Amino acid sequence: MYETSVDDILKAQNKDMQALNDIVEKNSGLVWSIVKRFIGRGYEKEDLYQIGCLGFVKAIQRYDVTFETKISTYAVPYILGEIKRFIRDDGMIKVSRSIKELSIKIRELQNQYKEKEELTINKMAEILGVTIEDINLALEATRPIESINEESYNDGDKNNVSKIEQIENKKDEMANIIDKIALKDLIGSLKEREKQIILLRYYRGKTQTQVSKMLGITQVQVSRIERRVLDFMKQKLAS
Repeated sequence: MYETSVDDILKAQNKDMQALNDIVEKNSGLVWSIVKRFIGRGYEKEDLYQIGCLGFVKAIQRYDVTFETKISTYAVPYILGEIKRFIRDDGMIKVSRSIKELSIKIRELQNQYKEKEELTINKMAEILGVTIEDINLALEATRPIESINEESYNDGDKNNVSKIEQIENKKDEMANIIDKIALKDLIGSLKEREKQIILLRYYRGKTQTQVSKMLGITQVQVSRIERRVLDFMKQKLAS
């Protein structure tokens, strides 16, 4: 992959349009590698590419040349975020009023049950008179968007560390980031019950027993579905 020099980046940051265009053009492969993850959602790939390039330009403008991280690695979250923001704002994944209202009802219900029995997804759906899928959609759709510049933890020396600073300094993490995008798309393609189990087990840290109670199925069923889905995902990611 083309390596962008510090001099070129500084020229671009100082409004040298030729330098800026050259950097974007020579890193077009990076933009396309992310764009292809969104093909098939009803948008022209050329349009998504242009949006991705806007994200790359933002990354160049905000890049600190003292970073040991490569510009290509630094730019990935910006490219990805710009494309996702475009799709969201264009209405493909815009949160509707009904989903927002359902989310408010869920929060009120969770507050009511905070000191009572465990409130499962099935129980919430039953009380609110909606489907389990509606509950999951409301919970995920209203989850706050994280900023890569948001402080994530303290490094022990009273220095707050942002997410972007957690990127490895000594190796290019672009491939790992793109793999995570592929994994997210793969999870999105699963059947609803399969998706629930994977998200609860590996993103919310629930045990198989806890998942079985939340979904109203046996622990054996959870184990069987989980094993089958993991085998399927391994095959897809390896192909």
